[in-house]
Amino acid sequence: MVKPALGRGLGALLGGSPIAKPPGPAPILPQLTSVPVASPADDPGERVQRVALDRIQPCPFQPRKSFPAETLRELADSIQAQGVVQPLIVREHNGRLELIAGERRWRAAQLLGLAEVPVILRQADDQAVLELALIENLQRENLNPIEEAQGYAQLIEQFQLKQEEVATKVGKSRAVVTNALRLLKLSPDIQGHIREGRLSVGHAKVILGLSSELLQKSAAERILREFLNVRQTESLVARLQASESEVVTKPGAAAASVRDAHVSSLEDRLRERLGTRVRLRYAQGKGALEIAFFSDAELERVLQVLGVSPAD
Repeated sequence: MVKPALGRGLGALLGGSPIAKPPGPAPILPQLTSVPVASPADDPGERVQRVALDRIQPCPFQPRKSFPAETLRELADSIQAQGVVQPLIVREHNGRLELIAGERRWRAAQLLGLAEVPVILRQADDQAVLELALIENLQRENLNPIEEAQGYAQLIEQFQLKQEEVATKVGKSRAVVTNALRLLKLSPDIQGHIREGRLSVGHAKVILGLSSELLQKSAAERILREFLNVRQTESLVARLQASESEVVTKPGAAAASVRDAHVSSLEDRLRERLGTRVRLRYAQGKGALEIAFFSDAELERVLQVLGVSPAD
């Protein structure tokens, strides 16, 4: 099955698309110096301009919060040797120039003390800016899992979008968006471990099987201390769930809790594989598997993943 393209793509949002491109040449702000430079990737009707670096400000919708000093220094060295090859994309906002794309280049230019940088001026509202920033970073794999989840949450909360709409805009499956948002239910400490790469998303999904924040923190600390892999984490969480249930006197309650960790983990793997909501009911070797779909097209896609040809 051919993997779908990522959203509308940077080409559609950064240039070359009749949907994203405003009619005619982009307006030029007063006191901007035009230069006869054009990138082949840019729309021929657009103009690259050089502006004072101190006129540009970062965008509050930028989902990426982490800019490691080492990588910025490497980029600054490259800019010092070859210049800013790709113009920054900006918009006019409240009398200033606000970044849409290119914050790493902007920060590296600041490190070098550059007076001016090349920019392309665009018209874009807040939602378009956030979508573009997310897509740019996702395509370049610049976001850590928590930043990605926060970007999705911001689209949902600020622009009243549904998870399925967000998934369509950024070119991800609904299951990917749903699983990412679940990470935000973890405590800030655990989110910090994920952000820094000390815990994987696989670890986090298993930890979410614990209802108590105290037990979640305890599990995270032990994973870090003992360098547990995801399978070992599943066993740990099952034991912690069993200990949570010790006050329940019903026979078999602890065993059911142990099974719950494995059922939850299997549900997650099925959800990722099928790209839709999955519910697995299991008890004493019996149960049911429920696979949700929300359109005929999605049913056909799920059947293709399962290797089942739809009836003519």
